[in-house]
Amino acid sequence: MSTAQILLLGAVAGSTIFVGLPIGRVRNASMALKVTLSATATGILLFLLYDVLANGVEPVETSLKTAVHNGGSWGDFVGLAALLAFGFGVGLLGLVYYDRWMARERAKSLLGPGAASAAEFEPSWIHGMSSARWLALLIATGIGLHNFSEGLAIGQSAALGQTSLALVLIIGFALHNGTEGFGIVAPLAGDSERPSWRFLLVLGLIGGGPTFLGTVVGQAWTSTAVSVCFLALAAGSILYVIVQLIQVNARLGHKTLVAWGMFAGLVLGFATDFVLSAVGT
Repeated sequence: MSTAQILLLGAVAGSTIFVGLPIGRVRNASMALKVTLSATATGILLFLLYDVLANGVEPVETSLKTAVHNGGSWGDFVGLAALLAFGFGVGLLGLVYYDRWMARERAKSLLGPGAASAAEFEPSWIHGMSSARWLALLIATGIGLHNFSEGLAIGQSAALGQTSLALVLIIGFALHNGTEGFGIVAPLAGDSERPSWRFLLVLGLIGGGPTFLGTVVGQAWTSTAVSVCFLALAAGSILYVIVQLIQVNARLGHKTLVAWGMFAGLVLGFATDFVLSAVGT
């Protein structure tokens, strides 16, 4: 697969986030539809977490076996293991701390623009924006952070010649990003004014654009160590989003529909992997 092809597919994986954004202009979306999309996204992410971790851990295990049985360097194993832990920690904990910051800023915004405790720290670009739109913008930023690490994993896998993994990531992240738009615009459902198409475009670029940027960056290096770190970053961020989606699913109710949606997402993820393996990619 050429560089141009992988970059194009990386752009496609990020652009599917625009699929869900128009629902921000719809006032009466079906609860069943919201539950199904959220649960299916959870199932797809559970598969991606397994797939990304399996490919990230494999080089670490290989270096360990080489050190034990073939006189390889223990330093290589320790270095790769440290990168795996570091990348996973940054991907997971980085978004946890971002979420805590977002919650504090959200609480301050609820005090109103005239409140001294909020105005003292309030960024200038918040003025004139409703709290619902601001929250949607912050959610898009958080999703963009983890989509960047997903793009890094795509680019690095392609650079190392792991075409099957790269395609699985592209297809999986494209399906996942297609549901992320609904999460971004969820706060806008109760806003008094419908969001403009321009504002939805900005949200999509912030949330989905980093997938393409990450693919560009990841494509630039061919390194086992970099691959392990990037895959760990993606795994950590995926786990964070899974936790958030599980909480959302619990609040939405409809346990039976949630279970079927998660099952469908897992089946879709593994079916994609099996098809790609069968065609020999």
